[in-house]
Amino acid sequence: MNLSRISQLLVTKFNRYHLMLMALAILLVSFINYYQKDFKLPHHYHYEKQKASNGVLLHTIRTTPDNIRLQAIDTNVTKTPFYGINGGFFWEGALLSIAVLNDQPLKGLPGDYGSGWYNTGIDTNLKRGTLVWDDITKHFSIQVVTHAGELSVTDKHHYWAQGGVSMRLNDRLDWENDMILEEMPAYDESRMRSAIVYDSQENVYMVVTPTNCTIAEFRAAILERLGDRRLVDGIYLDGDGSSQMQCHYVRLKGDQRQVYQMLTLIH
Repeated sequence: MNLSRISQLLVTKFNRYHLMLMALAILLVSFINYYQKDFKLPHHYHYEKQKASNGVLLHTIRTTPDNIRLQAIDTNVTKTPFYGINGGFFWEGALLSIAVLNDQPLKGLPGDYGSGWYNTGIDTNLKRGTLVWDDITKHFSIQVVTHAGELSVTDKHHYWAQGGVSMRLNDRLDWENDMILEEMPAYDESRMRSAIVYDSQENVYMVVTPTNCTIAEFRAAILERLGDRRLVDGIYLDGDGSSQMQCHYVRLKGDQRQVYQMLTLIH
């Protein structure tokens, strides 16, 4: 074999080796970038997928109240960089449920329509169930109010509040009447649903079902599948196509509509 042939073979082997090294380097960089991105996303939560005996499928994110942040958005939850679920009711971009952090609504100033200061319905004096986290006492409460100014907290600079409609999980007799008084939309129709509930240890459960169901069926599924968590109470959030969730394990788009507020995970 002449020197020219030997040189060609060596060059070919070198090129192949070089190409393999380049491919491995690219794969390594991609791997590192993927895990760096994943590392920055929230991890302090627990996800569950459960099906109740009535056929309602529940997707649940469990976390702690200090790991929740109320966030104004203007797109589908699954198109945001956040993990979490959809928030309260809205109309054409205006927030129709209380969404307040430290006495400041998410979209505007206290007293502004559509800012997240009011629980708004057909009745302008409508009182609706609002989930309140008091960061001083470290306790949740459900307060039925018209606007955030009526909320009772230890320190107005240390709380968050999310409006919706009262669930009254421990009231077997009057929960439905109260829900109707609070003007829950389409409660007796089959729709996708969202809710947020808490237990006696102040853990929070964000719950979404893509199953079309009535409020009664959704409530029964939550009590059946999460009842052993010593649930205290919760609120219904906006539902139907607005029922959306995103985390590492699931992406629920609802009917792909944009929503204007969500509850996000921080860590």
